[in-house]
Amino acid sequence: MSTLPGGLVALPSVYRPQADTRLLAEALAREDLDTDTRVLEIGTGTGALALNAARRGAEVTAVDVSWTAVATARVNALLQRLPVSVLHGDFVACTAGRRYDLIVTNPPYVPAPATALPSHGPERAWDAGPDGRMVIDRICAHTSALLRPGGVLLMVHSAMSMAGETLERLSRAGLTAEITAEATVPWGPVLRSRRSWLEGQGLANAAETREELVVIRARNT
Repeated sequence: MSTLPGGLVALPSVYRPQADTRLLAEALAREDLDTDTRVLEIGTGTGALALNAARRGAEVTAVDVSWTAVATARVNALLQRLPVSVLHGDFVACTAGRRYDLIVTNPPYVPAPATALPSHGPERAWDAGPDGRMVIDRICAHTSALLRPGGVLLMVHSAMSMAGETLERLSRAGLTAEITAEATVPWGPVLRSRRSWLEGQGLANAAETREELVVIRARNT
């Protein structure tokens, strides 16, 4: 187990907070939270964002498909002495019958050659099928049922994974969606290792070395 900035710890293979996490944390900081706010984090990883919301008094549930991520988030909640309920499994199954005021998620969004999501390993935190949308599309499909009226979704992902498509899907589901934050960051090792494949798919060109990240905010009307 390694120690991260902010006093967090992480077991091997658990996604460490990076530029996308920080961008989403900034968006979360702009939302009004109090003791009456019910928050859901989908794909919690270390629990950094869930803990951020709990620190502001919200009632927080965090979900992840990885047992190592669940264990990491639970340990971090104990270390930070914050009441976060961390559940293992698919977010739809784990939240049946529940509704939230705010959903925050940094889902897997990196395009990958495999046509199925990985079932183990660190790749579970980023690989999301040939268009990078296998998890994003499920979130879009279920968000309106998970949000209370007036509730908000905050989701970060790469522009490479078609932010316009996300906006359209959320709008078709009855939400008012817009991009509220953007950042450009250098390509990381995963994208660099897939350059030839990404170029072949038309998702990148030979001169690209930076990735655009976006935060999408969608309100349930």
